[in-house]
Amino acid sequence: MKSSTQLSDAVHILAYIEIFKDSHALSSEQIAQSVATNPTNVRKIMAQLRKANLIQTTVGKPNPKLALKASAISLFDIYRAISNDDLLLQIDGKTNINCLVGANIQTALDQAYQQVQQAAELEMRNVSLDMIIKNILQASKN
Repeated sequence: MKSSTQLSDAVHILAYIEIFKDSHALSSEQIAQSVATNPTNVRKIMAQLRKANLIQTTVGKPNPKLALKASAISLFDIYRAISNDDLLLQIDGKTNINCLVGANIQTALDQAYQQVQQAAELEMRNVSLDMIIKNILQASKN
């Protein structure tokens, strides 16, 4: 079972851009060092964030900027930018249909997973990038 860290990486990138907005440390290579990934992955995520109008970039210039105030960007906005409409919880469609559980698990889980998805999306709307940045800065003081 693989869990994607793209949402965490996207939030990390946005927070980095905002925190270091007045520095010259905004190349994909420098951001990648903070995220502990490769610059290609950073550029891929940044392209998704740009497409969702969450950041502004200029080709050839390592100076990305948030397109909105950090307080106006929610965790849900970021999730939608990078999720490709994937759900948080996925149902395994490859089960044994000759088994009572295997034949019915998808239907049984579908409604529960929809409720979890709706609750998570609602909660994500209440968490702003600004809140996360404040938590980062507070944690750095401890």
